[in-house]
Amino acid sequence: MKRRKLSTQELIDGIRSGNRIVLSRAITLVESQREEDIQQAEQLLEAILPLTGQSFRLGITGVPGVGKSTFIESFGTLLTQQGKKLAVLTIDPSSQRTRGSILGDKTRMEELSRNPNAFIRPSASGSTLGGVSGKTREVMLLCEAAGFDFIIIETVGVGQSETHVRGMVDFFLLLMLAGAGDELQGIKKGIMEMADAVVINKADGDNLKAAKRAKAEYQNALHLFPANPSGWLPQVKTCSSLDRNGLDGVFEMLQKFEQQVQANGYFNKNRSDQQVSWFKENLNELLKISFFKKPEVRTLYEQKLKEVQEGKTPALNAAHEVLGAFWPATE
Repeated sequence: MKRRKLSTQELIDGIRSGNRIVLSRAITLVESQREEDIQQAEQLLEAILPLTGQSFRLGITGVPGVGKSTFIESFGTLLTQQGKKLAVLTIDPSSQRTRGSILGDKTRMEELSRNPNAFIRPSASGSTLGGVSGKTREVMLLCEAAGFDFIIIETVGVGQSETHVRGMVDFFLLLMLAGAGDELQGIKKGIMEMADAVVINKADGDNLKAAKRAKAEYQNALHLFPANPSGWLPQVKTCSSLDRNGLDGVFEMLQKFEQQVQANGYFNKNRSDQQVSWFKENLNELLKISFFKKPEVRTLYEQKLKEVQEGKTPALNAAHEVLGAFWPATE
């Protein structure tokens, strides 16, 4: 049977009361591409906006196999023990062929998924670059409105292209491995210079000595990067997600960071700058959608695309012609 569609007010009331089922349906609504859903989602987001902004937002990235899911389960359990209500937003890669995603993070976080103070929501990355989905920010706002005071965003885990998440979190944590060739890769600019901390996972057993050595190498490497505008000095920690050693140190580090950036004013400035970037990104996306909605633009686009492929028209000339169909020149 088809479920009854909830009204905007029912969604608002359910979110405010912390109803997980209503929250999940609100997230599905926000992620929808249907025109009627988009309109309702915009009404919902405007209504819940005053309830947002009270959480601490943590972005976690790292190469596949570094143990992001295990780390989040262990660290998330620690957070709930500290009295935090935790929402975990995981991003699964979408197939470039089928556009499908496995969305299996809940099965990798069995303990946390049963925790009454934790909420796990997997989403597909779709065609969005940067390790996040197109609606990650909106989903984060819904979770904040539902009363979650700690948000973790786990990115796809594809490498140094995962920088988009940096623009939507308060703290960007990079998980690394020791003895897997990552030390030299990590010293490269890019994702390393965006990290507020590097945490070397799987620092246990025979790997403990290598983890300590990698910690020293990363600490030396971080001194080569420009100063962080927050005034925070990036730190390097080691931990074992399986043994749950070193997680207390990570939590204490996050607390010190929040205290420092709240005191020097960077926390609010960073949030404000992120809002502006968010606005500009949405504007660009809406312009692209509006552009291809016009039938004459789509027709001319396909025609010029073929001409460019066959070498009959320069790409720049073709782009100007297609743009002219959308915005005819006026005298």
